[in-house]
Amino acid sequence: MQQLMDNFNRKFEYLRLSITDECNFKCNYCLPDGYQRTQQKQFLSELEIKNLVQAFSELGTKKIRITGGEPSLRKDFTSIISTIAGTPGIEKVATTTNGYQLKKSAQQWFDAGLDAINVSVDSLDAKTFHLITGKNIFQKVMEGVAASVQAGYKQVKINSVLMKGFNDLDLSLYLEWIKNQPIQLRFIELMQTEDNAEFFARHHLSGEKFKQMLLADGWIQKVPLSHDGPAQIFSHEAYQGEIGLIMPYSKDFCKSCNRLRVSSSGRLHLCLFGEQGVDLRDLLASENDKEALKSRILQALESKISGHFLADGLMGGTPHLASIGG
Repeated sequence: MQQLMDNFNRKFEYLRLSITDECNFKCNYCLPDGYQRTQQKQFLSELEIKNLVQAFSELGTKKIRITGGEPSLRKDFTSIISTIAGTPGIEKVATTTNGYQLKKSAQQWFDAGLDAINVSVDSLDAKTFHLITGKNIFQKVMEGVAASVQAGYKQVKINSVLMKGFNDLDLSLYLEWIKNQPIQLRFIELMQTEDNAEFFARHHLSGEKFKQMLLADGWIQKVPLSHDGPAQIFSHEAYQGEIGLIMPYSKDFCKSCNRLRVSSSGRLHLCLFGEQGVDLRDLLASENDKEALKSRILQALESKISGHFLADGLMGGTPHLASIGG
């Protein structure tokens, strides 16, 4: 089997696949003015997604994360889950959601083949949640998280973007919450994009101090699996839940990169902040183009560089995090 491996011997078994860039939230760090449609877009069809995932699977991809925007805005979202989960070689299907549809859909998605779910909960304080997201539905989202745990997912994760002045004082609330909850709580450093420079300068917070605090309090860092994401994961014998830290500005963050991205319009991105992407869409309509598709993916991977340049203030043309799927 051909393998997705770059010139730095990094193996790519994880694909983040965006199926829409639309979102119904107005998060202050991503889409503060709400989603703005700049042109009439045709997102990847279910057939195109099927052909894409099949090609990636044959190149060694084992995990697919369905992203957005907000992926559940697609009316065929459940069917897309089923299509991806039914692809030979795909061992894990996950999604990231803002939780808007979660309470009523968690069981349906699980039954369709979704293995794991990440829910964005940027504060455990209802007022701060409203301030960050523009949506006064904190309780509804939390009920969705509870429904996900009840549905039987292998893993339920909570994503929280660290922001000075918004949720940096929530840590004790989060820790208390996961003491008796089998949930992985992931703190993500705020990242700079083309349209949030001023916000980033005011609110960026390094995750390193949280890491040192966790280690001092007896948390143990776990060894990652080959298709795990970029989080450093910590566990503690007194807690059912876990803590994850995603720190893209940390030294050697890109050294263990194991994921590629495909946008909702069919462009392959080697890095969230790397480049403008390689168009794959002309090869997605027919299964007969699968070998040419695999060749184009492999050829593109040859140009993947050693890391991003976020610390130098370079964003690689990423307007906001919803544009490629985070």
